[in-house]
Amino acid sequence: MTVPETPDGPVQPDGVRPIGPLAALDPSVLGDLNQLRTDFTRFMLQYRFGVDEVTTKIGILREEFRLLHDYNPIEHVSSRLKSPESIIGKVARKGCDPSFEAIRASITDIAGIRVTCSFASDVYRLFDMLTGQSDLTVLEVKDYIRSPKPNGYRSLHALLEVPVFLSDGVVPVIVEVQLRTIAMDFWASLEHKIFYKYQRSVPSDVLDGLAEAAETAHRLDDLMETLHHRVHNGDAVVDRPDNTLVPTDDVLERLRAIRTQPRTR
Repeated sequence: MTVPETPDGPVQPDGVRPIGPLAALDPSVLGDLNQLRTDFTRFMLQYRFGVDEVTTKIGILREEFRLLHDYNPIEHVSSRLKSPESIIGKVARKGCDPSFEAIRASITDIAGIRVTCSFASDVYRLFDMLTGQSDLTVLEVKDYIRSPKPNGYRSLHALLEVPVFLSDGVVPVIVEVQLRTIAMDFWASLEHKIFYKYQRSVPSDVLDGLAEAAETAHRLDDLMETLHHRVHNGDAVVDRPDNTLVPTDDVLERLRAIRTQPRTR
């Protein structure tokens, strides 16, 4: 069957005209591209769901600490996904096979989560709690806190594999988790802005200043954690947060009274 032409390109069998750069393509090529778009979207969704799974786990720990403990070590949680454009750019730079399975194996930072903690000890504490969960697999750990990068960068990086349950089966998804303190995060954010401003050609005196600032941030972390332990180990009273999950004193007194009443059969 001859496909009718219009000034905008070939009309598809269902009468819908493609628009944009695809309008001039042969219908068979257009069909392949539509399938490729569906496959790429499915690929991206798997990573988004992987981020959702790990973020939920961190959120549960955060709420438990907030409501049941006197101290919550998690200050902030953020996440990001590489865009399709960024992924394809990295595929081209690395020269890896462009199949989705090869991309999954060779590019491990498509999905990322950053957790900011109060202190360095909190970073390791949260890491142990998170990686101790049976459905998470630790693939790789890079400890830049104990072994900082030459420029002063500090953070704990972990590649985690999480199962994502879809309608047609289970897909293992890699999520990169970065854990750092507030001071480490502030330094990393400043360093990123400086490198962006100078287009990665940063003057040597600025680099020296960044290295010095990294050491200052490290000393600040140590000092603040020491002060925290002094206060936390004392007799300070921490107020429980207002929340519908937390029973009031009246509710507790009523429950206590019910429990102490003689039971009748």
